[in-house]
Amino acid sequence: MKKLLLSTALLAAGCVSLMSASAHDRDDNDFDGAKPITIAVFGDWPYNQNLLDNAPLLINSINADSTVSRVLHVGDIHAGSAACTSADILPPIASSNPGWNQKVYYQFQQFNAPVVYTPGDNEWVDCHKSKEKSSGDPLKELASVRSLFFAKPGQTLGMHEKPVMSQAQHFDAAFPADAKFVENVMWEDSKVVFVTLNVPGSNNDTSPWSGVFSNPAAQDQEVAERTAADFRWLESAFARAEKHHARAVVIGIQADMWDPEALASNELYNYTPLVQKLADLAQAFGRPVLLLNGDSHVYGSDQPLADPASATGVIHHTQAVPNLTRITVQGSTNAPAEWLRLTIDPRKPQVFSWVNVPYCKDPLASCQ
Repeated sequence: MKKLLLSTALLAAGCVSLMSASAHDRDDNDFDGAKPITIAVFGDWPYNQNLLDNAPLLINSINADSTVSRVLHVGDIHAGSAACTSADILPPIASSNPGWNQKVYYQFQQFNAPVVYTPGDNEWVDCHKSKEKSSGDPLKELASVRSLFFAKPGQTLGMHEKPVMSQAQHFDAAFPADAKFVENVMWEDSKVVFVTLNVPGSNNDTSPWSGVFSNPAAQDQEVAERTAADFRWLESAFARAEKHHARAVVIGIQADMWDPEALASNELYNYTPLVQKLADLAQAFGRPVLLLNGDSHVYGSDQPLADPASATGVIHHTQAVPNLTRITVQGSTNAPAEWLRLTIDPRKPQVFSWVNVPYCKDPLASCQ
């Protein structure tokens, strides 16, 4: 999905004051090991060969910032109109591009900081669509993504790997099927818990698979298993944050769960259970929670659940959650070409601050 973010939901400032709830004030002076950290965030990249060829522009820009301690890609490593990889289908379908994922993987390995990537809909969910040249069974495409980008469960990508907690290794024994979700990871840094969830666009993979890939039973099972695993992984992240007296929680997903264009076509309702779960957990946590997503391609920030009567508040019918902030990162085919420099200082009441960093002076020629 590539849509515009509702302009009225954008905040003018790139910094939101997120105050801790009084119920947690007893921990406010617990700053052992806490220090400012910087994360580079981007997504919906690279969308075409030109962007892939000019990947060093983005990589060098991020690598030049010595404060960046981690890189987060929030999904979609090629355009929705591009052929999928079909790497696990031999011989490959004629319209597929079986080398694309490997080339993106190579670029991820050029980042100095550890790289965390969470899959988007274009690289697996939507591969049944004719606009993606009907080049892949979604489940086979997801298996291909896992086999390449998550070949080392519990390790990041990037030039300097770091350990993370993977759901493949830290799943609830009562739910053994959760072990397949190697892409769901968690880590802790400077009194902040970070977690990624496989939450793709296309209404959480409920838009029916089409053509020769139509398989309602398999699709229903995929959605049910993944969504349940996401719930449990998100609960685990907040439980860890509570146990370790974390100052904040940061969540990375691909889907824009408030996308106005998807709302207009009634394609957001299958995110409602997840948003309601997030609302409950964030409200109980009481401290700053930041949700990072891509999908709709236009940078914006808001507090989508702060006012249940607002345009974003009425979509998923939750209680007021003023401590949840959301940032949608700029897509790679939109000007200006930029990445999000997110600073997290757990010692301050304003835990999160951010700025967009341009990495190309001539976006039409080399960055789109």
